[in-house]
Amino acid sequence: MPKRVVPEEKRRRRRPTRSGTVLSEELIVETALRILREHGSTGLTARRLGLALDADPSTLYRYFRGMDDLTLAIGDALIGQALEGWEPTGEWRPDLREVGLRIHAAYVAHPQAAVLTTSRVTGRANELAADEAVLDILRRAGFALPDTVRIYHAFIDQTLAFAALDAASLVLPSAALDADEDKWRSTYARLPAGRYPRIAEAAGLLATRMVTSAYPTALEMLLDSVERQRA
Repeated sequence: MPKRVVPEEKRRRRRPTRSGTVLSEELIVETALRILREHGSTGLTARRLGLALDADPSTLYRYFRGMDDLTLAIGDALIGQALEGWEPTGEWRPDLREVGLRIHAAYVAHPQAAVLTTSRVTGRANELAADEAVLDILRRAGFALPDTVRIYHAFIDQTLAFAALDAASLVLPSAALDADEDKWRSTYARLPAGRYPRIAEAAGLLATRMVTSAYPTALEMLLDSVERQRA
């Protein structure tokens, strides 16, 4: 059975930890992100989090129902970072582009956390705000409701899918990542043109482009499609 989460007002009256730190959801999430950076997606445990906060691991259950609930809070925090300071301009295409790039960048900035959270639905405040913003952009642009939902679906799934793909590369050991990227020069660039003519003619461009994220290009292709439909 899930553990009961203590109401916020009661948490605030709790005594500080042994080191004098006053716990909060925000502090726990920030500490969890640091642990993920240092120890990877499998390294986040209640015990390790308790040690980092100088608190008994059981204290965490006053704030979260379990580690999965904390995972959802981490994902929601990343979306919150993406939206921080963003204001819509009223121009649908620049606004959608900005939201997509911000969400993608927020996840890629925390790749270990992205591996855990890009496939999750948090239902929390920041995720709801992002969903409301995207739907509002599309509705104000004049799209019918069914089209709005269809475009929203493609937009958000594309953004999260590329975030997950790019984050997965970034959490590889550096030697493995370097070896993967080097294959575009050491293998693809040396393939015989007689057998692989298309790869051979594109080898130089492939070596340049394939080591970067395709998300900005894919996003523009999606926006082009949406613009054609709107026209």
